[in-house]
Amino acid sequence: CSRWEEEKKEDGVKWMQLEHRGPYFVPPYEPLPKDVQFYYNGKPLKLSLATEEIATFYAKMLDHEYTAKKIFQNNFFHDWRKEMTSEEQEIIKDLDKCDFREIHKYFVDKNEARKALSKEEKQKLKEEADKIQEEYGYCILDGHREKIGNFKTEPPGLFRGRGEHPKMGMLKKRIMPEDVIINCSRDSKIPKPPEGHKWKEVRCDNTVTWLASWTENIQKTFKYIMLNPSSKLKGEKDWEKYEVARRLKDVVHTIRAQYRKDWESKEIKKRQRAVALYFIDKLALRAGNEKEEGETADTVGCCSLRVEHLQLHSQLDGQEHVVEFDFLGKDSIRYYNRVSVEKPVFENLQLFMKNKDPTDDLFDQLTTNFLNRHLQHLMDGLTAKVFRTYNASITLQEQLKALTNPEDNDAGKLLSYNRANRAVAILCNHQRSIPKTFARSMQILLEKIDTKKKQVEEAQEEVKKAENEFKDTEDAKAEANVEKKKKLLKRLKEQLAKLNVQATDKEENKQIALGTSKLNYLDPRISVAWCKKFGIPIERIYNKTQREKFAWAIDMAGEDFEF
Repeated sequence: CSRWEEEKKEDGVKWMQLEHRGPYFVPPYEPLPKDVQFYYNGKPLKLSLATEEIATFYAKMLDHEYTAKKIFQNNFFHDWRKEMTSEEQEIIKDLDKCDFREIHKYFVDKNEARKALSKEEKQKLKEEADKIQEEYGYCILDGHREKIGNFKTEPPGLFRGRGEHPKMGMLKKRIMPEDVIINCSRDSKIPKPPEGHKWKEVRCDNTVTWLASWTENIQKTFKYIMLNPSSKLKGEKDWEKYEVARRLKDVVHTIRAQYRKDWESKEIKKRQRAVALYFIDKLALRAGNEKEEGETADTVGCCSLRVEHLQLHSQLDGQEHVVEFDFLGKDSIRYYNRVSVEKPVFENLQLFMKNKDPTDDLFDQLTTNFLNRHLQHLMDGLTAKVFRTYNASITLQEQLKALTNPEDNDAGKLLSYNRANRAVAILCNHQRSIPKTFARSMQILLEKIDTKKKQVEEAQEEVKKAENEFKDTEDAKAEANVEKKKKLLKRLKEQLAKLNVQATDKEENKQIALGTSKLNYLDPRISVAWCKKFGIPIERIYNKTQREKFAWAIDMAGEDFEF
């Protein structure tokens, strides 16, 4: 049997044996060379080691928009002063008088020098990295040697956060062995902490899959060292996730009928739940979990929408009952959408918004917990997130059926695949900012297209010339020449068509992030089946890392797989 189908363990137990080396700690700070100086108020100032290290974090970010933000500057300066010696605190009292430019230049030059290394030197560095990977990057889990995902601790630095995060600029401290909890089996070789240090704790908890854990100092969240996505445990978890979404397919009609009925409920709480569920189902909105007030940027999901995030239009652009959404979702990505909804939904929204201030909650009687408890009651394992997975996967499958033309060449089929993937990314609101290199690379592609067009025109002339020659002479050599020229023309036309497809794809894709849905929301078996059905190499859809992550699907899915 394949390793995906080995015998299952009893409930809650994830492994019987787990042995590893513990995390790889970031190397200690290397002081700046003597000739690289920090200036205060125009004069060079020698900093203590700890203060200097934190100064380098800020210096490295000088050309970043973060360091221009007031909140970033204030948080940084506050945390930096806390780490200074009392003498330094006496002198350094104003960030505007600090000059980090020489340190900044040192790191820019160092970076350039690294890029300019010879092939041999780069190879040497790669070998050193591979050695660390070999030593720390694998564990033994139930007799299998499994790859670990992130086996290095995060380096210290300045916190950035997404969007307008109130904690940006705060100091992310260095992780020490004394912060780390190790998880391994009792009978295994317990990892040794670095010389002169000890672990915070060693435990043996086989109901969790992490190997080591610590709390980071800014958000006070837990950080974990986990297995690589290609490992058996992660693969199983992934597979289960899509199986739950496939089960939803069988009950989704009942659930939809239920929430439609609840739009008319006597209880306002049920009505709110039913409208929220309609949004989660129809628009693939995230549920929006309650967050700590003031701890993060002001982002919302479905349950935490406020009155100010919606505008209702009885009529708009020839459509009836239009809801206009405008809010910041996860990672401060703006969600803007105009949707024509069913009349009862529209009327309920009018009711929910009545006599409320813009900053009041739209669903004031609804919590994510109340919603998820209801979903669990409708189907075992159902949460709001499962709807996103289900709707994303179903959309991909339907779009692939609708868009793929079996007569197309590979490039045409791949454009159809990317268009289907784009439909999902748009549904899930996966955006990206236009890449900095977009304009330049698009220009290069358009120049290639122009060159190719000229080659096609020249080849057409050549074919005409050869045909005329054959008319005059009618000899076999001239006939063979006509065939040769026609073949060349056909090849050039195919190349031009391929370049045009590339340009279309690139343009349509510039603000859309395809990777998020591909990795997290789309059942990989749909893509594997599509590749097998149309003879497209799987490498054209999934890169090496993705192929490792989805090894279970490549193993299992035939061309007839239906989500």
